[in-house]
Amino acid sequence: MLYTDTGLTGYGYTGTHAHLPTDRLITGAIEHTYGPLLAGEEADNVLCLWRKLNRFPPAQWVGRAGILKMALAAVDIALWDLKAKAAHLPLWRLLGGARQSIPAYNTDCGWLSISTPELAGGCRKLVEEDGWSGLKIKIGHPDPECDFERLQAVRRAVGPGVRLMVDANGALDLPSAMRYGRRLAEYDVTWFEEPMWYDDCQGHADLARAIPTPVALGEQLYSIDAFRQFIGAGAVHYVQPDAVRLGGVSEWWQVADLALSCRLPVAPHAGDMVQVHWHLALAHPACTVLEYIPWLGECFEEPATVRDGQALPPEEPGAGTTLRADVWERFGVDRGVSAELPRA
Repeated sequence: MLYTDTGLTGYGYTGTHAHLPTDRLITGAIEHTYGPLLAGEEADNVLCLWRKLNRFPPAQWVGRAGILKMALAAVDIALWDLKAKAAHLPLWRLLGGARQSIPAYNTDCGWLSISTPELAGGCRKLVEEDGWSGLKIKIGHPDPECDFERLQAVRRAVGPGVRLMVDANGALDLPSAMRYGRRLAEYDVTWFEEPMWYDDCQGHADLARAIPTPVALGEQLYSIDAFRQFIGAGAVHYVQPDAVRLGGVSEWWQVADLALSCRLPVAPHAGDMVQVHWHLALAHPACTVLEYIPWLGECFEEPATVRDGQALPPEEPGAGTTLRADVWERFGVDRGVSAELPRA
């Protein structure tokens, strides 16, 4: 959290989705590296502060990705939350957004642990009863035929009008990804997400040229430079920046602008989980769809709202990251690292 002398509080977040020392390393970086650089600064100067923190020489020496970028992301998101609250606007409005909804797709229906009958039935229910028009299915079983049987079952259950995406979470090598990719078109798959190891730009470029299904990636890329490399190589068709792994809203916006300039659609990754991307997807013209995972919705004062497959605009000032007052005690979490800024 970031505090100002006007009484406003900005909330930022990031994390590794696990109870590991890695998260304490992130909070340590905020407290000991970025906190002293923020104290006494003008809270309104978000982009100047982002550049100051991103280019701080000792931070560059020990990492331009991973821990330090995630720490910077949390700080930058909190700064944008403060800026929007000071302007009495939701962040998507502050950033110039005007649309009143954006299509959303549901990822919470397609985990590998769900049996095929439950998978098909759950997807049918989401479409028929809840109005979803986009679903994402995880792949990566030891036997690829299992994945194709599951995908076929889902396609039969939901019919031809629903967008289906598949996600391998970087698990495949290039030959395996090509075998998968050449069959995905049979099921009208919208994109093949993170088919291979996240940093393999050349492999993704080779795959993108070899298969008819578009490639999506970006949640594991930590800088605009990495995105420029993948986009320049023709290795990605759907760009998936994640503000909690990039350097926050400031760098996310740079990546989205890069994608827009290359005429590529942006589909933000649902990093921790949806909230700030809810605002960004409504604001940036390159965004075509929003990923939805509801795991953390109950923690926020204004959780992301999806109705009939459409994400509806937030109304409260800020970035949608303000935590409910009862969350800290309920989950036994310390109030965390904070820095004081003079005003917002």
